[in-house]
Amino acid sequence: MTQPIKKIVLAYSGGLDTSVILTWLKETYDAEIVAFCADVGQNEDLSEVERKAIATGASKCVIADLREEFVRDFCFPMLRGNAIYEGEYLLGTSIARPVIAKAMVELAQKEGAQALAHGATGKGNDQVRFELAAHALDPELQIIAPWRTWDLRSRTDCIAYAEKHRIPVPVTAAKPYSIDANLFHISYEGGVLEDPWRAPKPEMFQWTTDPKQAPDQAEEITIRYQQGDAVAVDGQAMNPMELLDHVNTRAAKHGIGRVDIVENRFVGMKSRGVYETPGGTLLHRAHRAMESITVDREVIRLRDQLIPEYATFIYRGLWYSPEREALQAFIDHTQTHVTGEVRLQLYKGDVQVLGRKSPQSLYSPEVATFEEDDVYDQGDATGFIRLNGLRLRLWGERHNWIRKP
Repeated sequence: MTQPIKKIVLAYSGGLDTSVILTWLKETYDAEIVAFCADVGQNEDLSEVERKAIATGASKCVIADLREEFVRDFCFPMLRGNAIYEGEYLLGTSIARPVIAKAMVELAQKEGAQALAHGATGKGNDQVRFELAAHALDPELQIIAPWRTWDLRSRTDCIAYAEKHRIPVPVTAAKPYSIDANLFHISYEGGVLEDPWRAPKPEMFQWTTDPKQAPDQAEEITIRYQQGDAVAVDGQAMNPMELLDHVNTRAAKHGIGRVDIVENRFVGMKSRGVYETPGGTLLHRAHRAMESITVDREVIRLRDQLIPEYATFIYRGLWYSPEREALQAFIDHTQTHVTGEVRLQLYKGDVQVLGRKSPQSLYSPEVATFEEDDVYDQGDATGFIRLNGLRLRLWGERHNWIRKP
């Protein structure tokens, strides 16, 4: 039985949309509104958020510092799985949603709220990500998604609503694109970027140096891994958040991590997105290099077949699903021996692997050498090739691809 809604936890940023939503919720529901703002490293001044929320009608505003949890429990497990959506997108927005949703659900339970509200539109992926997470974490919580139910249809409508209700928010012209930022990435979508032929202006990028303007001197960096997680940079041990922040700075300086793609949203449409993921790009490259000498060939082959599935689970908001958890268990098992160091070169938008070493290495110079050795009988390859070619010979005899004269 659905409970009457007496208290609502609203995902709140202090901007126009969520301030309008807060007022609309108070106008529509006879309920107390608790504003919630998550700090996932978006590098914004959150000091005014609480004041704005109270002034707009919230009974309280909770600002949660989720940065450490976000990197440790979400970004790092994702990096262990080498997750890339549609070959290019490192899932920076997608991976932030489950940690925010988890914190919102925990707050709702603490406050005794009956509903969660968010400002995601009916066209995007975020509505799916937030709500699927909430369904998994607390099925009894109701969801309020104003953009799917109210009669406001545009930013112009929101500005008019704010003026009518004297909502204390700055009302400015629309930005030429929308921005979402966290410790793992910055994304740019919409506005002028909706034309996939139109290149983004150089001044749009807030994080990474233009590769053409990046230092002319290459920089080397060494990442140490322990069971699939990066634990140190150039010999200095760091916790996950410190390490990501450090490699972000190093990689951004060299213009690393820019991606411009047209992706397929879960809701069905194609969408153009431009992303900056400097540290994530570096760590992804380093991790694959570390795996190359520490993970068995067939394990890598099987795991790589599952990467598109794993990335899709994250993209579609299925972090808390049984299938993602089962696949994560397999991925984490493959990381048991992914320990050692990778040396990289950063130069004008590119990351190159210079070297890798591990006490768990499966690479054997004695076996791999082209020089004379006593551990590999090259004559064994004859039988190996004949057995693997048996089915091809039978197929060739039947179909005779090259007709004899």
